[in-house]
Amino acid sequence: MTVDQRGSRRGADLVPGLLERLDGAPGLVRGFERTVGDEVQGVLHDAEDVVGLVLALVRAGGWSVGVGAGPVQEPLPASTRAGTGEAFVLARAAVEAAKSRQRPVPLAVRGVDAVAAGDAEAVLTLLGAVLARRTPAGWDAVDAVRSGAGQDVVAQALGVTQQAVSQRLRAALWAEEQAVRPVAARLLTAAQG
Repeated sequence: MTVDQRGSRRGADLVPGLLERLDGAPGLVRGFERTVGDEVQGVLHDAEDVVGLVLALVRAGGWSVGVGAGPVQEPLPASTRAGTGEAFVLARAAVEAAKSRQRPVPLAVRGVDAVAAGDAEAVLTLLGAVLARRTPAGWDAVDAVRSGAGQDVVAQALGVTQQAVSQRLRAALWAEEQAVRPVAARLLTAAQG
């Protein structure tokens, strides 16, 4: 994955904070490092972890996200910056595409299998759009349920009824998000060729 700060010339450098948040992210084969300017790059192995990280970055906002699905030259060096292989080239092309102002969600996927990569990008873009439209109340319910709490416990914590929690989760399209995440992961895996 290659991630680039949006609007960095007009604002503060957010890379140090991002690197701190990404440190120890699930599925990292090589940790995220600043590559150049306001850009970071990391290597992940598991497509489900990639989906989770892409959506977390979309939720955070302020980042263009490029996913390259393909092989890397092995053995991987200790530093992500020193890595080579098709996945790195594809991630570079993807982040450049993600920077386009034409995109509703600033992410792109490039892969060895271009059709599967396009399908993965479409599904991730749709998921990103769902997340972008989620209300703060919807996020409160989703975050609480994602932590493993039951709806009754979430209702108590949020000071609402269990029915209100259920309504928030439905409006937030939580069940649909959960159903589509594995589909996006399978498409990313297929995009590796």
